[in-house]
Amino acid sequence: MNLSKKTAVVAVILGLGIAVSILPSCSKSKSTPATMTLYDSLGGTAMVADPANPGAMIEKGRLGLRSVVDSAIFVIAGDTAINGFFKVLLAEVTAGNTSGFSALSKNLTDFFCVATGAKDYSYTGKSMSDAHNPATNPRMNGKAAKDDFDAFVADVVKAAKKNGLSDQLIGQVGTVIYSVESQVVQM
Repeated sequence: MNLSKKTAVVAVILGLGIAVSILPSCSKSKSTPATMTLYDSLGGTAMVADPANPGAMIEKGRLGLRSVVDSAIFVIAGDTAINGFFKVLLAEVTAGNTSGFSALSKNLTDFFCVATGAKDYSYTGKSMSDAHNPATNPRMNGKAAKDDFDAFVADVVKAAKKNGLSDQLIGQVGTVIYSVESQVVQM
């Protein structure tokens, strides 16, 4: 199997021995519809109970993505290589104010839902360039360099692993993340 350059970069950067592919799986079932999206692979539109909102239902794909996003935010909070970009958010959460965390979680989850093929959601947050530029987003503490972006990817992979995503799905989510690299890395 040939790995794309970005897939190989993800595997090398992470140093986790993950063999990922952005190519369709060789073991794909013949009954799998050709129109299946990454969102479908992550759980799709099947409705499940939302553990964060008792009595509410949520699409399984959205719940899975939100779980990875929330875990990634916590992993990043503990990552001294990049948590300095989120001083405002960390100060709020430390003071007991989770409104910024909730907003970030919603925006990132919406972004990933749309980017993976969900039909029932839209992303209404700032453009990736504006969201990662302190001149247009005072919640960001500095511009990101390539090493910062790579640390972010590594943290998302840790979070995805904690949430049980397969290496193949992690590779596909990585492709989504790398699609905005040039807008996020501004140094």
